[in-house]
Amino acid sequence: AFKNKINGFDIFLLHGITGSGKTEVYIERARQSLAKHEQALILIPEINLTPQTLARFQSQLNTPIGLIHSGMSEKEKLTMWHLAKNGTASVIIGTRSAIFTPFKKLGLIIVDEEHDSSYKQNEGFKYSARDLAVKRAQLENSQIILGSATPPLESLLNVERKKYHYIPLKKRA
Repeated sequence: AFKNKINGFDIFLLHGITGSGKTEVYIERARQSLAKHEQALILIPEINLTPQTLARFQSQLNTPIGLIHSGMSEKEKLTMWHLAKNGTASVIIGTRSAIFTPFKKLGLIIVDEEHDSSYKQNEGFKYSARDLAVKRAQLENSQIILGSATPPLESLLNVERKKYHYIPLKKRA
């Protein structure tokens, strides 16, 4: 399904059990975006997933990768914002607040475990990073991949209504 439309706004639901290779799909799509001199934003639900996610992407992509999460100082976050905005950081991996990162040329957004409630900010300024990611992809004319082992009913309904492309990964890699 990715080969049919590689440019412009489009939404993909990548449905695969743990160990089915979703991360490998993410890395390959990031590689394709980087080849077109576009940047990628990878949203992950929890800070504790940051080290392993960073390690996987660094081992496969030869490009500067930045991190943004609530455990960082404001100065560290600002530095990452500047690196993304000027195009130095080709990939940003982060938790929900990373959706607000300015990019020079954002071509791909990935929301890993899109069903996770951690993407919802319920205090102060309330938002859903997953929903903002879909809107941002539309505004940036970028592709978005919503990955999940247990997609929410809303996403499955959007597949049924042909708003999302459905990509099942039916077995472990």
